[in-house]
Amino acid sequence: MRRGYNIVRQGLALPRTLRHWCRRLFKHRDCMSKNQTRKPLEIKISTVVAVAALLADTDPAKLSSALSQITGGTPDYFEDEFTLLDFSALSAIPAPGTINWPALISTFKEHRLHPVAVRNAPPSLEEEIRRHGLSIDVVDQSKQFELTPPPSPELPAAIIPEPVAPAAPAIASTANTMVVDTPVRAGQRVYARGADLVIMAVVNPGAEVIADGSIHVYAPLRGRALAGASGNSDARIFSLSMEAELVSIAGVYRTFDEGWSTTLAGKPAQIRLNNDSLDITAISLK
Repeated sequence: MRRGYNIVRQGLALPRTLRHWCRRLFKHRDCMSKNQTRKPLEIKISTVVAVAALLADTDPAKLSSALSQITGGTPDYFEDEFTLLDFSALSAIPAPGTINWPALISTFKEHRLHPVAVRNAPPSLEEEIRRHGLSIDVVDQSKQFELTPPPSPELPAAIIPEPVAPAAPAIASTANTMVVDTPVRAGQRVYARGADLVIMAVVNPGAEVIADGSIHVYAPLRGRALAGASGNSDARIFSLSMEAELVSIAGVYRTFDEGWSTTLAGKPAQIRLNNDSLDITAISLK
């Protein structure tokens, strides 16, 4: 009887064990199904902003001197930006094997610029460019512009507001507008590709806002603002409280390491490009 009792107990326990085993089996099957549908790699389109460096020479020593002059010796002037080496300004096409690529790349990295591609490269150099880990960049020639150094430190720092001319030329507007409602924090970068950029909140120090068109900040502008990034010289920068660290229009830029003049600091102002210099004028809200 005892033996039969054991058999009966085991028989009663079998359905419970079977249900537990089935649940584990189905759970394992579901996990297998999820793992099989999960891709090990996905490729998505991403917009990346890069600095274009127009080289008039490929000598690393000369380029290092020029970069030091642009940055004024400030070690964090650039912040590890991707860099395109543009060969369109070279007076003569370098012969294959004459460019010291490791030294050239290292020169830019010393100033926190990271070369990733070469623009307007002759076909004879494409093989060695790729061999040194750089890509070949092909762009529309009409969208290229030169990075112009800021005014010399000897020039007066004060900026006198200029009256607006009665017959001001119309500003070319872009087809789209990007609107940002939240603050742009330090370390963040916002890029309005092919559009104007409208920001309804503060742009904090260390933040960077970029637009192919104009930039409108209806709050304090305390970070970096780069308008006309694709070469639009008609772009402008507006702010209800101008306190920017750096401003740029179509590659012509100016820094404010010494601060703003008392006539403009923290006040409504606009910035526009006049030939190769930036005009900064006060905006009257009355």
